[in-house]
Amino acid sequence: DELIALKPDILLAVGTPSVEELRRRTAMIPIVFAVVTDPVSQGFVENLAHPGGNVTGFTDYDGPLAGKWLEMLTQVTPKVSRVAVVYNPATAPFAPLMLRTIEDAARTLHVTVEPAPVHDTASIVALASRKADGLLVLPDFFTMANRAHLLAAIAQARVPAVFWSRAFVEEGGLMSYSTDSTEQLRRAASYVDRILKGALAADLPVQNPTKFELAINLKTAKSLGVTLSPD
Repeated sequence: DELIALKPDILLAVGTPSVEELRRRTAMIPIVFAVVTDPVSQGFVENLAHPGGNVTGFTDYDGPLAGKWLEMLTQVTPKVSRVAVVYNPATAPFAPLMLRTIEDAARTLHVTVEPAPVHDTASIVALASRKADGLLVLPDFFTMANRAHLLAAIAQARVPAVFWSRAFVEEGGLMSYSTDSTEQLRRAASYVDRILKGALAADLPVQNPTKFELAINLKTAKSLGVTLSPD
């Protein structure tokens, strides 16, 4: 509310919760977003090529990505066969989209997957006793904000886990395969520049990610007794 009251020329929103709150409050001020999943199904834009309103930006999710996360867990030794998928339904409304992709991949990979929704510290701690031999953490600002509790629970469970951001790996998580959020923000700056020079958000296509990165914490792999294929 305070931001809207300032009547800025443009707003930069990072993540789904930020976009959702800002678009509820203004249909006039241009909004450029970054690190947002599936903006069409969330109603932020009409379609990717022609956003059609005051919102446009850069997504952080490529369709096959969720399947690749699951595939990574099946490529470690010992092989993972039962995977819990962690997310907060309140802050990751796009999770069903990813779950469908993961379930499709699971059938091909002969892996059992099960949703593991979390919403507070207690539910995160409970992950340590969950009967799964691998964890997959979906993109979610809740899991990022609570990553210390999440990493502690996973360490206690002593199972391999794959994450949506290298921030988890830098703090002790096993591995991640993700888009480069910093690169997205650099690209968002170009849209901010174009809008300030007269372009309309409605005419600037939403762009999918172009840069991906794999991160692996070898110290964590060694402590878990996990072997990673050179491939």
